Amino acid sequence: MFKKILSWFKSSNDKDPQKASRKSSSPKSTKKRTIDSSRIGELGEYKINIQLDQLPKDTKYLSDIMIKNPKSRTGYSQIDHIVVSPYGLFVIETKNYNGEIKGGRSDKYWRVSNRFNMFNPLKQNFGHIKALERVLSEFPDLLYISMISFTMRCRFSIDPELRKIESNELIVYDTELSEFIHRKINRIRATSDKELLTEVEMQNIQDIIHNSNITDPALRSEHVDKIRKE
Repeated sequence: MFKKILSWFKSSNDKDPQKASRKSSSPKSTKKRTIDSSRIGELGEYKINIQLDQLPKDTKYLSDIMIKNPKSRTGYSQIDHIVVSPYGLFVIETKNYNGEIKGGRSDKYWRVSNRFNMFNPLKQNFGHIKALERVLSEFPDLLYISMISFTMRCRFSIDPELRKIESNELIVYDTELSEFIHRKINRIRATSDKELLTEVEMQNIQDIIHNSNITDPALRSEHVDKIRKE
């Protein structure tokens, strides 16, 4: 029995404490998990799609629409999402930034974490809306609501009016997109006496946008390249 205890004690002392220490501090145990930017973009789009699927049943939506825009430097406007409702169009621009977003409605540029500028997304979306107005010229009284959707990795230091449902320019988080659209529709329903769009008119609007959508990969690639160079 004594020999067994002695043997056990010896074997435990033979273990290399430095080796054990190296093992516990190996790069594998301390390596941080990272997600590349393309994966983050995919996750963002996935969350937006979930939000769009929660919209009221009497709405329709289109995604990734590129239409002609003679006022744009590239000659086109590329719109992330358009929601067609009986009360008007929600034109949605999605942003995938991380940090504090600072800016006002009239500012040309907004700051991201005091590190770099981004072009005011409301001005960007205003250009998209003007392009849509030209495409949908047979609907001159159509109401357009501009929505900028940021991920939850951001925090806002912006004009508080842009968070109020009375505004036709709204800054939201991606996880509250459908909530704000629901609330805005209820607001318009309660305060507006304008005649609603019929189902036929909504379908007509959707068809016009769909038929105006530029799907040529070469033109889309050229548009993106020009934006990146700017």
